[in-house]
Amino acid sequence: MLLWFVILYLLVSISIGLYAATRVHNARDYVVAGRHLPLYIVTATVFATWFGSETVLGISAKFVQDGLKGIVEDPFGSSMCLILVGLFFAAKLYRLNLLTIADYYRQRYNRTVEVLTGLAIVISYLGWVSAQIIALGLVFSIVSGGAVSHAEGMMIGAAIVLTYTLFGGMWSVALTDFFQMSIIVAGLLYIAYLVSDMAGGVGRVVDHASAAGKFEFWPALEARDVLAFIAAWVTMMFGSIPQQDVFQRVMSARSEKTAVTGSILGGSLYFVFAFIPLFIAYSASLVDPAMVAGLIGKDPQLILPTLILDHMPVFAQVMFFGALLSAIMSTASGTLLAPSVTFTENILKNIIGHQSDRHFLWTMRLVVACFAVIVTLFALNSGASIYEMVSNAYKVTLVVAFVPLIFGLYWKRANTQGALFAISAGLASWLLLEAFNPQGLWPPQLVGLLASAGGMLTGSSLPHFVGKPTPAEHLHSGLHRHAADHTQHNG
Repeated sequence: MLLWFVILYLLVSISIGLYAATRVHNARDYVVAGRHLPLYIVTATVFATWFGSETVLGISAKFVQDGLKGIVEDPFGSSMCLILVGLFFAAKLYRLNLLTIADYYRQRYNRTVEVLTGLAIVISYLGWVSAQIIALGLVFSIVSGGAVSHAEGMMIGAAIVLTYTLFGGMWSVALTDFFQMSIIVAGLLYIAYLVSDMAGGVGRVVDHASAAGKFEFWPALEARDVLAFIAAWVTMMFGSIPQQDVFQRVMSARSEKTAVTGSILGGSLYFVFAFIPLFIAYSASLVDPAMVAGLIGKDPQLILPTLILDHMPVFAQVMFFGALLSAIMSTASGTLLAPSVTFTENILKNIIGHQSDRHFLWTMRLVVACFAVIVTLFALNSGASIYEMVSNAYKVTLVVAFVPLIFGLYWKRANTQGALFAISAGLASWLLLEAFNPQGLWPPQLVGLLASAGGMLTGSSLPHFVGKPTPAEHLHSGLHRHAADHTQHNG
């Protein structure tokens, strides 16, 4: 019965996604839904940005193991990312009417900076999307009672997400996100209600977690612990700001105010609801301590689904796995679309030259299909946990793309030479430390971020040897000309 309900749910999701595809008439519709989305859908799709496999399975498993201090990156860093985007980035970027976040780097700096940051953005999605594919394989294997292997489940899940993302683009992502967010909220609240009753009430679960030290958050006042804490927090808080999936979800809003408000609301809702899977998973310590003890060292990601299968009625199982599939698919669709669009717009277009809007749209769809194959193969051959894959995904954008973005928006003296210095210094220092001293006092990505900031300040202050400076007063006129070209190009 559970399997048939899951199949029904998938068919509904695919139908919504394919219906959304009827609204796609040009590249702008495909990438940013024609900038037509109302506040409630923007809020839902921003909320769904991070609410994926790592939230339901990864974070909950990490919390059972290490408590709050083990989940600094997500949900604390990730939710702050979305709120910071709303407060400091959404309005400025929305006014520029761009197709991708990498378009900003070309207009503010030059083509070289666009390609370098675009490549960093595309690469960062490899682990992120693969984590969602791994989780889909896990779910299909569980609900089929093992009849579908983990590997077969990954391929089935990737094919389903590809089906509606391929044709509907951001319209499919947005409409399915709204449907799936409703399932997530209803399903997880219902499961939390049942589990709290089985565990003896919310108070007993909270008291037990507190006594076990699971609410310890701040690091010990030692240099190594403090630096590791800061590095973990900024990796997703800053590293995921210059990301195409965040950008296109916010830029799909029908107005600047909607973009700002939707980002802040979506990030805030994500932070609140991310704690529900933590509560459910930790309740398993009281409901079935033997099961938790057996899985904690083997595969803690199975604690939550095992609790549901062993102790919940069929309706609750349907609600949980519906919510889990909703979380995974809503994240997978957006993160499959984002790198494909970035690669097509900011890298491939420079190689193949001008295309009509119709051909450009089909090129993007072809790249989406190719990227789906690549991440599925990567997922099939990866041994990392879901949480590790997600938390490591944004180190490259942290050290390469964040500093050129924020300095470009907020410092008039930032120029092309500074951006190239920032990218070179950040990337080189991070890679060297990752290769030769990854467990040193200073976390490699934190050194990379600081080196990137130093490179920007140094390069922008030195006599100009690389490229031409971009006067800040000419930036907006140039960007608006670019936006007008895109509008005319898209009919």
